[in-house]
Amino acid sequence: MSLKKGDKMEIIRLKINDITPYEKNAKIHTEAQIEQIKKSIQEFGMNDPIAVWGKNNTIVEGHGRLEALKQLGYTEVDCIRLDHLTDEERKAYTLAHNKINMNTGFDIDLLDEELDSIEDIDMSDFGFTEQDIDWDNVEDLSDDSYEEPQHEMWKCPQCGHVDRKEHFKGVRDNE
Repeated sequence: MSLKKGDKMEIIRLKINDITPYEKNAKIHTEAQIEQIKKSIQEFGMNDPIAVWGKNNTIVEGHGRLEALKQLGYTEVDCIRLDHLTDEERKAYTLAHNKINMNTGFDIDLLDEELDSIEDIDMSDFGFTEQDIDWDNVEDLSDDSYEEPQHEMWKCPQCGHVDRKEHFKGVRDNE
């Protein structure tokens, strides 16, 4: 029985080999990000089921998690079925799920406060490093009085973080 919009979601367990990556998945997962996902799973557990659709268990969202789980040697994973979606809705949700997450960045003050309060977990494992964010020079780019910085500034397409180009070293080695 498949869910209909508004029905209660159920978690099912599938063998990893029975899950099919969506061949047109537009979301990029770098090796560095897969490493971060692996560290997150190792630190906190696998807390985010992979969404699958159709008779081939095609991934709707969770490609990075699946790859991380494979590399960690998992053979099964918790999933949710999204069979209540039409093919067009599945495609749209796949894109929307990834894009919506990328549409905003962090409240820098709250992020700084939260990171300062975490003492026993190395948050650099998940991409939070002092080199990535120059906390003393973060500016509100929405201010109309903003003046062009002397450094070339880049905006991360995944999280919206804006920083100097040199702080993105390794992310886009071809630039």
